[in-house]
Amino acid sequence: MNVKLGYGKTFLELQLADGMEVVLPKELPAAGPGEIERSLNHPMGKSLGEFQGCRSASILVSDITRPSPTHLLLPPLINVLKDIGIMDFMVVFALGTHRRMSIDEEKFLLKSSMSLPHIQHNPKACVPLGCTKRGTPVEILDSVASSDLIVATGNIEYHYYAGYSGGAKAVLPGVSSERSVIKNHELMRDPGAATGRLDSPVRQDMEDAAEIAGLDFILNVVQNSKEEIVQSVAGDFIQAHRAGAATVDAMYRRAVNPAEIVVTCAGGSPKDLNLFQAQKALDNAKHAVLPGGTIILVAECCEGLGNKVFERWARQATSAEDCWERFGREYEFGGHKAAFLARESMKHQLILVSSLPANVARMCFLQPARTLAEALALARERQGKDARILVMPHGNLTLATPK
Repeated sequence: MNVKLGYGKTFLELQLADGMEVVLPKELPAAGPGEIERSLNHPMGKSLGEFQGCRSASILVSDITRPSPTHLLLPPLINVLKDIGIMDFMVVFALGTHRRMSIDEEKFLLKSSMSLPHIQHNPKACVPLGCTKRGTPVEILDSVASSDLIVATGNIEYHYYAGYSGGAKAVLPGVSSERSVIKNHELMRDPGAATGRLDSPVRQDMEDAAEIAGLDFILNVVQNSKEEIVQSVAGDFIQAHRAGAATVDAMYRRAVNPAEIVVTCAGGSPKDLNLFQAQKALDNAKHAVLPGGTIILVAECCEGLGNKVFERWARQATSAEDCWERFGREYEFGGHKAAFLARESMKHQLILVSSLPANVARMCFLQPARTLAEALALARERQGKDARILVMPHGNLTLATPK
């Protein structure tokens, strides 16, 4: 039996042998027609009907870097807003500190809703509203802050330092100032800022900021690997988000007996266009490997490293220890990925099967391999020919946790 591992627009085949175990998600099928409408008609903790009498609404939507199906979420949401008498609404692309999008990208995301009034977030046009318990300034886009109603849309999946995406994340970093985003992201240095943790200090800080900013309602979806909607959740930004997070866990949190070798896959294009994105699959696999074990990451990385700060930090580090120590005293977004790879390389052997030049892979604390066979040979050389092997074909989605 062979397992296919996504690699760019193709795949690599791994022939299963004794001592290999495949870790697969338990994905739900697509929900039936009307799932988004169902969630709006049966919200959790808070109903849009409570906001009858409001005159204006800001609707926060994801940018091009996220898989949220904005074009499906907006029509039923707009219908409900009109039903409660809100005719003055603005769709706001919650860019955070990401680059501005092109008109073609806006069209791709909005599709039939392109005629709706819409703007892109401007982190330099924010107004101060207070501070979170952890000292993060709450500064959000002026037009959003002045709205009577703030509604956030998005998708819920695992996130490597906020625990999960979705919910309050549309406000911070979505429509926040650069100062707010940087202060919040500094919290990722806390050990609790990890994938699948609702108590991540980063997420807790985001939710504190959303409360101060006045996030009134969310409409979020959970999708499977085919990007089909399996659940839509609506209502209070905590209660509805937690329901969606539970569905993510039911599909993708897998308890395993840690092994000496773990093979994880970033999922092919576009998930493995660069190492900055592909690192997520390695992060999801780190608890499936025994201390001192080997993690093999399969990711083509045809566009290189994907982030200039990430590359600079890796290039400037004299060692993995040096990079991780720098992260402890200095925060710069992008550098965190280099630091995370450095930290894991101090605990495990990290092997990368990619198209990156060998010297670039080594610079990022990874041992290069051109083929999967070469990577497995290197791993067995270190761990022994009889070492147990876990294979995570959907490593970008699946979170392995030790039994």
